[in-house]
Parts: sequence; structure tokens; C-alpha cells
Amino acid sequence: MDASFWREKWARNQIAFHEAQVNPLLVAHFHRLSLPAGSRIFVPLCGKTLDIPWLLARGHRVAGVELSEIAVQQLFRDLGVTPRLTVLGNLTRYSAPGLDLFHGDIFDLSGDGLGEVDAVYDRAALVALPETLRGRYAGHLAAITAQAMQLLICVTYEQRLQAGPPFSVDGAEIARCYAGVYDLTALGSTPVVGGLKGVCPAADEAWLLTP
Repeated sequence: MDASFWREKWARNQIAFHEAQVNPLLVAHFHRLSLPAGSRIFVPLCGKTLDIPWLLARGHRVAGVELSEIAVQQLFRDLGVTPRLTVLGNLTRYSAPGLDLFHGDIFDLSGDGLGEVDAVYDRAALVALPETLRGRYAGHLAAITAQAMQLLICVTYEQRLQAGPPFSVDGAEIARCYAGVYDLTALGSTPVVGGLKGVCPAADEAWLLTP
């Protein structure tokens, strides 16, 4: 999948992947990160997720990166905040108190551009990428965040029954991407009500990745 795939999804408002509620596994397991108030959390491929306001409401700072300018603008509109824009090479940073969203390709985001983060919350990034890109993404994410700990949420299902995205990413695939950099702890899973896109049984799984 290239950038145009996701930009077209947002332009056509084909965003069934956008959850209409805060992710239940985030609510259930966020405490496992043991973060003090004011910590800065990076949300890759964030869209306009309601998880960001949830994190902000708990006294944390948030940074995110998103390909779609529509998604970035809608998130700030929903927050009722007017951002300040700064061009950083191929990226544009939308900033407001406690919030920095980078519009552009995550692979154009450097550690210096991102700044220090205390943790990563990945709900929609790893599962959005085909297998050929996951290793590159995992290495880049670890590099730009200085191997910050992660709360990772993936979906698992029988891949042959349904084309991604989201792609099925199980424990073995997470280990392939992150073993050697992180210790992996399975936190729990919940069935996807109605199955994935109504096609096949699926489960959302939460993982804690600790350097």
C-alpha cells in the first residue's frame, strides 16, 4: 500500500477503520505503561482517533504522524483547537498545547524532528502495513523513539479469508519485527464483535513492548 491508498480513503470518507469510541484495550491496559502525568506519547498513523483526546484528558502530551491532511485537520477541528503550522522538510507539524501532529510519511520523520517521547501507542500502524513493510517500520519506529516502550494493539484472524488492511499480526509476527529490541508481554485479547468486516472471526490483542 502506498500513500495514495490512504489519502484516497480519507478523501472518499471511506474510514470504517476509524473507531467511534476510545479503544477498549487502551482503556484496560494503558496503566501498564506506568507513565506519570505530563508524559509524551507517540501515536503513529494516528488518523483522527478518539484515543488522542482520551490521552490528553489524562494529563499527557501527545505526538502523532498521519499521511492524510484531512484527518489531521478534522482532529483539530473536533478538539476545537486552532493549530500552529511549521514546515519541517517533507512534513508539516500542526501544534497546539500538549499536541504535535506531523502531516506526512512516518519514514520522513526523524528522531530530532519528533523530539523525546516516553512511550508509543500503536493501535493502527503495524496492522495497516503489508508484511514487506513491517520490518522497516518497526526498525524506524524504535530508532526515532529511542526504543521507547510500547502499548501495541493488533488484530488476528485467518489471513487467507480476508485481505487486509488491517492485516493479521500475531505474536510470531510481532516477535519477528521486535524481538531483540523489546521484551514482549501479551496483555489480553477481546473478540471482534461480528468478526472482521463481517467476514471471519477475529480478535484484538494488546501487547506490552519493553526495551
